Amino acid sequence: MPEPAVLPPSATARTGRASAAVLAPALALALLPALLAAPARAEETGAPSVRCQVTDPRLAELSGLVDVGERMLAIPDGGDQVSVAVLDGGCQVVDVTTAPLDPYDPEDLGVGADGTVWLADTGDNNATRATVALIALRPDGGTALYRLTYPDGPHDAEALLVAPDGTPYIVTKEVLGASHVYRPAAPLVDGGTVALADVGTVTFTLTGTPGGPVGRAGQLLVTGGAVARDGSRIALRTYTDAYVWPLAGSDVPAALAGEPVRVALPDAPQGEAVSFTADGGALLVAGEGLPGDVTLVPVPAETAAPATPASTAAGPSGLLDGGDDGTPPLAAGLLAAAVATLLVWLAGRLRWRRSPDQPPAA
Repeated sequence: MPEPAVLPPSATARTGRASAAVLAPALALALLPALLAAPARAEETGAPSVRCQVTDPRLAELSGLVDVGERMLAIPDGGDQVSVAVLDGGCQVVDVTTAPLDPYDPEDLGVGADGTVWLADTGDNNATRATVALIALRPDGGTALYRLTYPDGPHDAEALLVAPDGTPYIVTKEVLGASHVYRPAAPLVDGGTVALADVGTVTFTLTGTPGGPVGRAGQLLVTGGAVARDGSRIALRTYTDAYVWPLAGSDVPAALAGEPVRVALPDAPQGEAVSFTADGGALLVAGEGLPGDVTLVPVPAETAAPATPASTAAGPSGLLDGGDDGTPPLAAGLLAAAVATLLVWLAGRLRWRRSPDQPPAA
């Protein structure tokens, strides 16, 4: 009799236990960066205030926002053509600029010092895209499509930083909090494909700030980026917090290697967009859903936070502070590992249960 495809119960049980034994330590190691690092220091700022509410159905999935003074630019997540909405101070759409390009998954928006509007068509939830793209809408009305490839395979990315010298940086969205920073490795070619270079990593940690659609994991997922109009600061946001760094010149990787100031954001169902105000004194944040608040969040005048001494970077306060549900970050990580182990064990148990038409083991 041929050997059955499903192992006998005893062998499968051993396989399930072995898989669980291997997976649990591996998962725990993968979680260590987010669990053991102390979160960036949260600064006390003025109370956030709602500037206005977006109600236009074309922006129900708002994912990118830039404040340009008396107007704001916004893009939706999706659509079958490039579309940039122009909003007035009351969040009403007063104009829409389009381009004859069909984006795959546009996620963020930036404006260069020369007035070029950049769209990051970099969304890739399933990590299957061979290329991602940057789309440039120039002040003279021209458009350009620049395709890009990652050096290490596909990534999902929702944050774009356009440096004062015009260099675009893409920051990935990583479930364990270690986001990679990429920039083009060669001059961009309209209609062509250029490789990206990995120029740094930014590690995010659990903060306990509530918000977002995915629970505490949202505290680690980067959903947007911004560069101040005067080029003095940059920001990244997650579903729950914003991080602000001082920027010297156009050296974005060096800035991101420093210690940021963290600003807890108002609880929102799916916050994705972030922009500095035109004067650079505050952040504007927004997200998906209608009506959607565009909220003004003050940031400290002193952006740079003092470096955390190495002896206390992973001290008890960083490990034991409770999150939004009162569970310490370390305990939450260990619980996740335990749940994963249980799921593997259950999968092993289910695999050996024969279907009605399966022959018994020889």
